[in-house]
Amino acid sequence: MSEISALPSGIVDWLKEREELEGIKFLTEFPAIKKAVPLKHTTVAVGIKNMEIVDAFSESDDGILEREEFCRTAKITLRLSIHAPFSSGGVACHEAFANIMDCLTFESSLNILTSGCDDIVSDRDTDAFVLRAWLKVEANLCPAATSDLPLPSFFTKDLLCGSHISNNSIHLSAAQQEFLGAPVICGTYFGSGDSSEELILGYRPKFIFITRIGLPISEYSSGMNIVTNAVGGSAGTSMGLELTDNGFRVRNTEEYAGLGYRVRLNNMGTTYLFFAIK
Repeated sequence: MSEISALPSGIVDWLKEREELEGIKFLTEFPAIKKAVPLKHTTVAVGIKNMEIVDAFSESDDGILEREEFCRTAKITLRLSIHAPFSSGGVACHEAFANIMDCLTFESSLNILTSGCDDIVSDRDTDAFVLRAWLKVEANLCPAATSDLPLPSFFTKDLLCGSHISNNSIHLSAAQQEFLGAPVICGTYFGSGDSSEELILGYRPKFIFITRIGLPISEYSSGMNIVTNAVGGSAGTSMGLELTDNGFRVRNTEEYAGLGYRVRLNNMGTTYLFFAIK
């Protein structure tokens, strides 16, 4: 239960770090903290309104709900007391509530079930408009679970299981989103004639294919097989190609290791086309 009691301060610390909430002062209600009079900045106090903790159940392979021995389900209603200076108008209360809910819904791993607010009232003690708002969250208390969610105390993934937002089977990670944005790069490079040259992609490709533009894919000259195309991947590469941590390296050789092949992957005056998969 100590994790639950620390929940308001954990959420306050997390909200303070959001750049989009800059200008809003966050504090906890317990113990009570005096507010400046008259109020100069929008101030939000976070507290627990009520909670319900019940047994957690999971469905077996036979479709039967079975009680989990070490997990419990918690439904906690959090209270937000939003104070805005009279000079800012009552709309400042609603703007603060909307921005806070956006952050908690789309940037945190809270599993928010419902949220809402009451009517705005006037508080003469602080010369401010006050909006009483609330949100109900659900989490599974599973002490055996571990992870690295950057929310402190109760809302680390040590205790937050089954959250909709943290479900990796329905949500993409940042790396997966980046891959889908540009999974394949199609580019060209102009041969310099040097015996070896590295092309920078900014990552080590998982697969790459190289060929010449406007020229045949094979060539034979002076008793030599001319290597003008290359392919490579995590399992290895063809002759004259090497994968690097930042891209790939191509070669130009007269005869490759005495094997009767002349590598021409960096021929001067030749434009090469490549396909690289991240």
